[in-house]
Amino acid sequence: MKKIQLLSMFFFIGCFIFSCKKLVEIDGLATSVSSKDVYNTDATAIGVMTNLYAKLSSTYMTETNQFASLSCIAGLSADELTLYKLSDNVGLANYYQNTLTNSNVGFGFWKGGYNGIYIVNSAIEGLESSTTLNSLVKRQLLGEAKFMRAFYYFYLVNLYGNVPLVLGTDYSVNAIISNSSKDQIYNQIITDLMDAQDFLSENYLEGNCISESEERIRPTKWAATALLSRTYLFKKDWLNAELQATVILEKGNKFGMESLEGAFLKNNKEAIWQLQPVIRDNNTMEGNTFLLPENGPSSSYPVFLSDDFIKDFESGDQRKVKWINHLIANGITYYYPYKYKSGSAIGTSVNEYSTVIRLAEIYLIRAEARAQQGNLDGAITDLDIIRSRSNLSLIRVTNPGIDRDNLISTIFKERKFELFTEWGHRWLDLKRSNKIDKVMEIVTPKKSNGAGWKNNQQLYPIYYQELERNPKLIQNPEY
Repeated sequence: MKKIQLLSMFFFIGCFIFSCKKLVEIDGLATSVSSKDVYNTDATAIGVMTNLYAKLSSTYMTETNQFASLSCIAGLSADELTLYKLSDNVGLANYYQNTLTNSNVGFGFWKGGYNGIYIVNSAIEGLESSTTLNSLVKRQLLGEAKFMRAFYYFYLVNLYGNVPLVLGTDYSVNAIISNSSKDQIYNQIITDLMDAQDFLSENYLEGNCISESEERIRPTKWAATALLSRTYLFKKDWLNAELQATVILEKGNKFGMESLEGAFLKNNKEAIWQLQPVIRDNNTMEGNTFLLPENGPSSSYPVFLSDDFIKDFESGDQRKVKWINHLIANGITYYYPYKYKSGSAIGTSVNEYSTVIRLAEIYLIRAEARAQQGNLDGAITDLDIIRSRSNLSLIRVTNPGIDRDNLISTIFKERKFELFTEWGHRWLDLKRSNKIDKVMEIVTPKKSNGAGWKNNQQLYPIYYQELERNPKLIQNPEY
């Protein structure tokens, strides 16, 4: 892919319609992110990165072209969501029933991920060679590009396993790159995030990448630190996961836990990085997809929470009250995610932003990392902060002598109910906890008319056309 048309103009029109603060004011529209002219002015250079966030924000939850839809798609693959009328949604049904093949998966997340990586690789090259940009803008944008490359690779490696590590824009080179190991990918993610920590501002910035802002919609040093902490957790580097989480948790002047009602409002203190809605007459895409109309699910609103997921909540858990809603249609009760309260923005102001990373996850990261290192008291302290907000009994009170293994299991269960339908957390947690076979051997037959679960299905297959284009690319096992 050599030419990527910028959608910046569409994005800015959307911002004007919503009367929300613009991420950037741009004088002209660049024709290609690979053009050196893009990096001659601050406005056009900023527009390249802004467009990536706009694409994520405008992703419909039932599409598989950007990672934002993992909130829905991975929820279907796991045990969180139920798909209504499989025959009306064949593409979704393959994810839901765990029946993906190399011919029915489509380009999907693979294409979305590598398109994004091409853009940030081009941006890094253009920014590093530019001599005309404001030094502060250049530094911030380099940090954003490094952060976004790490972000894309984090999801690619966790969805597909060993994937090609592409760090340049030469098509003749990129077209024949073979798969790299997960360790190589993770090492690159860590390198990029460390660079991003150095380059990115500690403060949230306006669209000019210089002035401070209340809008939490451009990546900061703290977003890079949060993703680095998560990456170390997935690598089982418990010490560094704890250290990076602690850096954020000690920033009480910037971050703090909100009420359950406030955790997904725009610019709330729990938010570390959010996406601003950009589609006309819509609020967040989560609200647009998950909030069921009064007549219940349909081909236009095809997902709702699974019965098994609903039944597994602890008694008294306020997340079930505040973050889940229900309706009765044709005598059937449907439960659906209610973290985001509004789908439409017609006649209303935008008061919710799609939350990519928030503080609750960081507490759970540190709790798990501490438990893995034997610091059970510290892990319980972090875990109880999450449980307290949900009005659940504290582990310190009810089970102060809990052992390490049971505490880790409790933390994973807490992640299940805290982070449900958010960016594929549940699907990824099932895999890294080695509990995916145990769970999916029960869940998959219910979803696919008795068809069984196979361990290889925890990785999505690579589309056959990608294999045809690149003879050095290796398909995932048993596809």
